[in-house]
Amino acid sequence: MAIQWFPGHMYLTQKAISERIKEIDVVIELLDARLPGSSANPKLAELTASRPTLKVLNKQDLADPLVTQLWLAHYNALPSTRAIELDASETAPARKLIDACHALAPLRGSMVKPMRVLICGIPNVGKSTLINTLTGKRATKTGDEAGITKIEQRIVLADGFYLWDTPGMLWPRIIVAQSGYNLAASGAIGRNAFSEEEVALELLNLLIKKYPAALTDRYKVNITPESTDETVLEDIGRKRGAVLPKGRINLQKAAEIVIYEFRQSALGRITLETPDEFAGWLAAGQLLDAERQVKKDAIEMARLIKFKKIARPEKLRGA
Repeated sequence: MAIQWFPGHMYLTQKAISERIKEIDVVIELLDARLPGSSANPKLAELTASRPTLKVLNKQDLADPLVTQLWLAHYNALPSTRAIELDASETAPARKLIDACHALAPLRGSMVKPMRVLICGIPNVGKSTLINTLTGKRATKTGDEAGITKIEQRIVLADGFYLWDTPGMLWPRIIVAQSGYNLAASGAIGRNAFSEEEVALELLNLLIKKYPAALTDRYKVNITPESTDETVLEDIGRKRGAVLPKGRINLQKAAEIVIYEFRQSALGRITLETPDEFAGWLAAGQLLDAERQVKKDAIEMARLIKFKKIARPEKLRGA
């Protein structure tokens, strides 16, 4: 199943960013530290390519610290890019943003030449929480669901430091299948756009390989070389009382439990992807997308040729 979710207001956000970027000095992109690659919007990268970028691995307190260091090294090696990790709800780490922006644009930040910063990211990545922490007040609405912020907001963080907040934005087509599942598991995609059972199975497939001890500790299930995502989901449902008449497992309920507890970090600090893994997924997705486009172009060309063959005799008869 391909997971896609692009509500109408995201088109407006895309247009607003393309206009705003003309007067921006630094772009802050918030990423989910549990899935940095999947939560990096390629459309945002395209729209903001002309500006220095600060990659913020948010929710680092929920992520595997060793893998977070791999991602920081990966982003810090890119040109005109800096990367930091933080938990958006903690005031001291959040203040690192201002210093990092000054490092990327050292000539900006005075009243004459104010620092103009655009903060963006996917839905539910923690932008509103971060901004409220930075301002020390409830400047924006927050919530544990995708698509809370719907309009662009201008916020004054300090003298000579202006921040523009934009609604969370995904991209029209997610070509990396695993990214779709990871985004859904994290809460970045509205629940009506995916099957909880399918997402939970994909999540369990990763956890069985990467964090089997976390599953054993949390759900008291026995992970063996023969364990599959299906058998583990059934075991979790059985352990948690998600049982239907005649002993059948309520897989929907079990899936909801797994997804909810992953989002709440009840399984511990987990990261779903490394830089190398994501690079492999992306390459495969791009290849598949290119092949799909070739087939689409061939079908369209065949349609045009057929149309011309049909249209020519009609034109002659009309003459």
